[in-house]
Amino acid sequence: MHINRVLTLLETIAVSGRPLSAPEVQRATGLPRPTCYRLLQTLADHGLLDDPEHQLRYVIGERLIRLALLGRSDVDLRQTVAPILKDAAIGLGEAVFLSRLRHYDVEIIHVETPTDPRRDYIHPGLGSRPMHACSCSKAIAAFADENFQERILNGVLRPYTGQTKISQEVLRHEFEEVRERGYAECVEEIEVGVSSVAAPVLVGEDLATFSVGATGPIRRFTDARRSNVGMKLKKLAVRVGTAITLSSS
Repeated sequence: MHINRVLTLLETIAVSGRPLSAPEVQRATGLPRPTCYRLLQTLADHGLLDDPEHQLRYVIGERLIRLALLGRSDVDLRQTVAPILKDAAIGLGEAVFLSRLRHYDVEIIHVETPTDPRRDYIHPGLGSRPMHACSCSKAIAAFADENFQERILNGVLRPYTGQTKISQEVLRHEFEEVRERGYAECVEEIEVGVSSVAAPVLVGEDLATFSVGATGPIRRFTDARRSNVGMKLKKLAVRVGTAITLSSS
């Protein structure tokens, strides 16, 4: 597979603004017909191209989009999402944060806080979070493939508090619950008195590269409050995902 041919084909589809058929791609690129059709099939097999309508009309695939997003710098991402997260922090009255997947790790890379000086809040801090005990990590892990999840479950499951889940079966069940309701929770699993909720930022239907979350004191983050925050974060995650994707174009 000659890399220049692959790049030419991908660029042609990326700039088209619509799904392209194989004959259209072949005419636009000038590639030999057998070569063009073979490349299209190979790229589709590897998730770099998609055929969303199953009519052999191709668009850039979710895997390629995800790779592009993973390559974005933290600085660029913070500039893109800061205004959106600030609005959410003011609306919720809680600290709101963005986390990103980095290989087999999840890190909080940006935090926005409420502006009301009379409102107390809990800043979650920045940096790596445990994959089994933090809402921002679980929101991403729940939508990862089975190998990724097994790596987490077979790793060190440190009990940070008496509420930390360290059973593989309990965590597997929690991942299923997160996928069903669309957000994850951390209820005093890392620090007593502190709770958080996070929703995955999905690329396509089921690939989570980022998550958005909110953290606060357990006295405010009751069951009902966490449910309400979770539903709002699901909507916020859609906005954030759209902003990140558009800024990558």
